[in-house]
Amino acid sequence: MDLLNTLVDKGLRRETPTREEALAVLATSDDDLLDVVAAAGKVRRHWFGRRVKLNYLVNLKSGLCPEDCSYCSQRLGSKAEILKYTWLKPDQASRAAAAGLAGGAKRVCLVASGRGPTDRDVDRVSDTIKAIKEQNEAVEVCACLGLLSDGQAERLREAGADAYNHNLNTSEATYGDITTTHTYADRVDTVRKAHAAGLSACSGLIAGMGESDEDLVDVVFSLRELDPDSVPVNFLIPMEGTPLAKEWHLTPQRCLRILAMTRFVCPDVEVRIAGGREVHLRTMQPLALHLANSIFLGDYLTSEGQAGRTDLEMIADAGFEVEGAGEVTLPEHRATAGGGCGSHEGGGGCGSHESGGGCGSHEDGGVCGSVSAEGDRGSAVPAAPAGAGEVRTDLVAVRRRGAGTDLAPNA
Repeated sequence: MDLLNTLVDKGLRRETPTREEALAVLATSDDDLLDVVAAAGKVRRHWFGRRVKLNYLVNLKSGLCPEDCSYCSQRLGSKAEILKYTWLKPDQASRAAAAGLAGGAKRVCLVASGRGPTDRDVDRVSDTIKAIKEQNEAVEVCACLGLLSDGQAERLREAGADAYNHNLNTSEATYGDITTTHTYADRVDTVRKAHAAGLSACSGLIAGMGESDEDLVDVVFSLRELDPDSVPVNFLIPMEGTPLAKEWHLTPQRCLRILAMTRFVCPDVEVRIAGGREVHLRTMQPLALHLANSIFLGDYLTSEGQAGRTDLEMIADAGFEVEGAGEVTLPEHRATAGGGCGSHEGGGGCGSHESGGGCGSHEDGGVCGSVSAEGDRGSAVPAAPAGAGEVRTDLVAVRRRGAGTDLAPNA
């Protein structure tokens, strides 16, 4: 396909695809899917080889969030029967992190529900970061605490944080359909604060909330403009008790196309398969490793993930290798220059979450907002892809182990 040859050439040169090219990737047929994966895989291997970075989530504070993000099981008014607990102590969080590091993770993501941290919360998290790094100096620590106030990003950086996650989640045009208690602009501002403080910016999206192809392309292009170093791609986990519980729009094939489009638009950025891969990619997860170079290991914030050992076996069986603690994730030009998802001459740079962490963290596939239980999104809702809509609640399990419990974590 001429389209794929063009996209590979642009990806190897870090050039920005056109919107039409990005939309065309999402519109490809299932007959062409393996060609799409192979093409995007060339770009992925050029910049990241066959390495897979492992990340591990620690939910520092679960539930009881005042924000109304529709995808999130921790949202205001959520009836999801998730774990609810207040702040873990630094030693508790450090023990939880140690399990993930023992399983092969090189980055620990510290997430807390809520609109954003108070200064006292920043102190708590700073103490936790120091406790984790005392046990493992080489570990990367990413904080995900919601909207940041002035000076808080700098304080986290001084405490030893390496990165900050805050997802855009969906397009600016439809953001108000998902969340009403804060704005899209609030999220953009927090990513910029992290960047300005010298933290590695991490910002991504959630697919499967009833958005159109245009919405997906819009948010990925917006991320490119924001120039994050890592872009988590979440697939909505429709949790019972949330407004989006009935949103089952995704097929494994569509998930692969979304990941491929993200790779073409952000060729040299860490693309992470985040929440929902087990639910929506299912047996096609190994193919997704040809597109993304990063995954979460084990469980998510409020839902269970695939067994950690199974993740490691999947990576090995697919012919990939776990990225070591001493290896640099990003290509040299990004690692030394501090960003640049694509060629700046070509138009820009590049800008997790599972089931709802801090108002801007979601592995379960979330953001923070209010949509009717029927998912009424107006004209933005596309026709369901063939095979979509199959409800697989058997694949969604609430986390009952790990952080906040007396049971061993899944790592």
